[in-house]
Amino acid sequence: MMRVTNSMISRNSMTNINSNKVNVDTLNTQMTTQKKIIRPSDDPIIAVRALRLRSNLSELNQYYERNIPDAKSWFEVTEGALDNMEEILRNVYEKCVDGSTDVKTQEDRAAILKDMQSLRYQVYAEGNTDCAGRNVFTGYKTNSKLTFLKEEKDTSYEITEPVSFEDIEEKRFYSNEVKVPNSSAEVLTGVALGDMPEEHVINRIRLSYEGLGDIEAGDIKYIDADGNVQELEGTGYDDDGRPITVTTDMTYDQWVKDGYPVGYGEVIYFKETGELVMGKGVADFLGSEKAQLSVTYTKQGFKEGEVRPEHYFDCKNTTDPKNEITYVKENQEIKFTIAFGQELTINTQASDVLDASIGRDVDDLTNAVQAAIAAHDKVDKIKEMMTQQQYSDPASQEALGQWLEAAEKEAVYADENMQKLYARGITKFQGYLDQVKLARTDMGSREGRLNLTENRMANQQTTFEQLKSRNEDMELSDIIIQYTAAYNAYQASLQASSKANGQTLLNYL
Repeated sequence: MMRVTNSMISRNSMTNINSNKVNVDTLNTQMTTQKKIIRPSDDPIIAVRALRLRSNLSELNQYYERNIPDAKSWFEVTEGALDNMEEILRNVYEKCVDGSTDVKTQEDRAAILKDMQSLRYQVYAEGNTDCAGRNVFTGYKTNSKLTFLKEEKDTSYEITEPVSFEDIEEKRFYSNEVKVPNSSAEVLTGVALGDMPEEHVINRIRLSYEGLGDIEAGDIKYIDADGNVQELEGTGYDDDGRPITVTTDMTYDQWVKDGYPVGYGEVIYFKETGELVMGKGVADFLGSEKAQLSVTYTKQGFKEGEVRPEHYFDCKNTTDPKNEITYVKENQEIKFTIAFGQELTINTQASDVLDASIGRDVDDLTNAVQAAIAAHDKVDKIKEMMTQQQYSDPASQEALGQWLEAAEKEAVYADENMQKLYARGITKFQGYLDQVKLARTDMGSREGRLNLTENRMANQQTTFEQLKSRNEDMELSDIIIQYTAAYNAYQASLQASSKANGQTLLNYL
């Protein structure tokens, strides 16, 4: 039998007391923190699981508390802008419907003109909408506005604009416009039958800007049926292979002065108006081939409210020759990560919702209304002249009758042109409206996905927090019970040790 000494009893008692004391201290700490472990070494399995759950919960909180609310704000701002765009375009559409059917008074025309001018500016202003300083319609270039906010006379771009056979449309030009006489001598000249206002219907493709720079014939490209890009000039447009000719050095004023001539197989580029007018042979050829074209041109100077080219076209900002900036038109979807491994496109790009031609279409309508107002003003002024004493003689009355006939003919042409543009505008602005509605539908479907994901993230957040709590936390009532038991054991060990260590060898002598 092994001999047990007093020192052994003392040493074992101290060890047991210390073990109970450590247990009491551990439970005391757990009771204070209500956590199962204080350091990873306390329980490596709990520690590893805690790190994993905390990491997942932190990532989930980023999605649920930051990314998703940010995406929802972006959607709300975009939806508000799209609502306004739809209202503006519907307003223009309704004016087109109204203007295509009714005969308008001068007051009606003036009211329409005022509305058109305000709508023309506002429709693109909605494209400048931003969310917390980030422009929502400009793709990756969130720091760039959709339009020029002020006139920039020195800003210059080289632009390559794609156009199509579908962009070919008829435009009416008018020669021999009436200039109201200001004196008896001018009145007596009258208006010869050959000098009466005349209408010219010509096919044209209108570019997105006016006031352009000079180009070469080779800057107008044509994509053939095999997908090959070649210059439009020289392309055969009929069965005999007669080549298309491209004229780029004629001024618009000279063309008007010459009576709007255009050859059957000719294309004329006008930098002043940003138009390509073409003969019937070219228009028929491009239509039959369903041709796609591109025109490369330069433009220096932009008006307030004009769209910035980089949001719509391949282009190059050449304002600073030493620091030219090249832009390539591409799909620029901004994606937010809204859940584990799930991304959502939050932006709507301007080129998908606002056509660059809307402003030019409104300008055409505005010009037509202005022409109609001016033509009817001429009629009213000549009628007033016919009532004045100084023109009461038969010769003046006869001459004024000729002037009135010419002015009324010009007014009829102006009204017909305005109504035809309105009728064409019905189709165009219905298309623009449909484009906005499609963008809203697409955004609505994405917003629906976002809401579903938000609900799922809320549930996952609750689940992860519960898992984290079960892994790390302790119930206070359980800890108190364990602490009480451990403390009692500690006190009992102290009492037992005091009795055991209180006996020495002297007690037996």
